[in-house]
Amino acid sequence: MHFYVATLFPEQVSGYINTSITGRAIDNGAISLDCIQMRDYAPNSYGRVDDTIYGGGTGMMIRCEPVYGACKKAYEMAGHKVHTVYMSPKGSVFNEDKAKELASREDLLIICGHYEGIDERVIREVSDEEISIGDYVLTGGETAAIVVIDAVSRLVEGVLPNEEAYTNESHMEGALEAPQYTKPPVWNGREVPGILKNGNDALIKEYNRAASLYDTWKARPDMLDKLDLTEEEWKKVLAFKKGL
Repeated sequence: MHFYVATLFPEQVSGYINTSITGRAIDNGAISLDCIQMRDYAPNSYGRVDDTIYGGGTGMMIRCEPVYGACKKAYEMAGHKVHTVYMSPKGSVFNEDKAKELASREDLLIICGHYEGIDERVIREVSDEEISIGDYVLTGGETAAIVVIDAVSRLVEGVLPNEEAYTNESHMEGALEAPQYTKPPVWNGREVPGILKNGNDALIKEYNRAASLYDTWKARPDMLDKLDLTEEEWKKVLAFKKGL
């Protein structure tokens, strides 16, 4: 999968994505990244991309021309119109289902705003959707773009060692992941649950399912509203709580 990012700070995005797991994925060809500097398409000789806001308001706004030029460059590099996402606090909130949807594409262009955002006209012209990573405001869209690329990349074949590396994670089946442990078996008086050490795969799977549902109930009860739990599953959750 190929990612394009239209940004004023390409080093911020590439510095992260070229590191660790995503960096290795780039090295092995599972994903690739091109950061396009919007300043290269400024409508002047000195690289200024922003201007004052019509109707008043504090701060400066990115003009249409640099954004449009960077997007056209991405489409030219890809050889077609790439699905284009604008990172914006006004967008729909990013989640695992959206990550799966985006991961099914061959390529993706992400536009990063800065300052007071981007002129609405070019957003309407080029973007296919607006995505937010949460109900808060960042200083720029680069951090949000990194989150999206990271979450999408791990679903691309060849990025993680095998499918199980991501299918057992939180949110993959609508609930939070069960608590996990490693050695030593006792640390600071806290012991690893005995059932996880007995080697009975069926019991371990049942225990982890109950622990997952309990942690979801405790931390994210809103997620349980979307799960059609059976009466038997609820009994197991309550039994798990009593056993704590």
